[in-house]
Amino acid sequence: MVNNFIKLGILSSVLSACTSTPPTQFHVLEPQFEISTQSKSNDTTPNRIVGIGPVSIPTFLERKQLVTRDQDNNLQIAELQQWAAPLKDNITEVLAQNLAALQQDNIVRAYPWSAYGSIDFQIIVQINRFDAKPDKSANLEASWVIMDDKNHTIVSNGFSRLQAKPNDDSTTETIKSLNSVLAALSQELSQALSKLK
Repeated sequence: MVNNFIKLGILSSVLSACTSTPPTQFHVLEPQFEISTQSKSNDTTPNRIVGIGPVSIPTFLERKQLVTRDQDNNLQIAELQQWAAPLKDNITEVLAQNLAALQQDNIVRAYPWSAYGSIDFQIIVQINRFDAKPDKSANLEASWVIMDDKNHTIVSNGFSRLQAKPNDDSTTETIKSLNSVLAALSQELSQALSKLK
């Protein structure tokens, strides 16, 4: 009888521990610009078709968990804060949607775009840093090139170092600030595209 009470006590403790574990939260990056519903001209033929990608990210970011940095620049892996989709794919899609809104006279496709046929320009992005110090800043560092896909030559290139400050140290604000630096990168890429003939 005593053994049964002990077993019940242990089982109750285990169940209590299980129910007190907070649930995993899943996050996605989102585009920050909207495509206008009003056409800019009567001519519906796009000027160019632009492909964004491939996008590469550091190996330590190729994980489900959200990666941040502490005050000493050490990486922190948040087991209960995870990306809902592979981060590299999410970044590529967000860049494509941002550019589609910023470059409304062009068609923008995310890599791989083979199903849509040929493109005029390809934007290749190598992200060297994409993380945040909660309550301090979100940081993005990326090298990029724009290639003329017809003759495979580089027509523009650059390096972007961008920051955005979250309002507090919450995960929600961290994600918002990461969205902000991606939006700023999109604007730089859009400006580079606009300079091309």
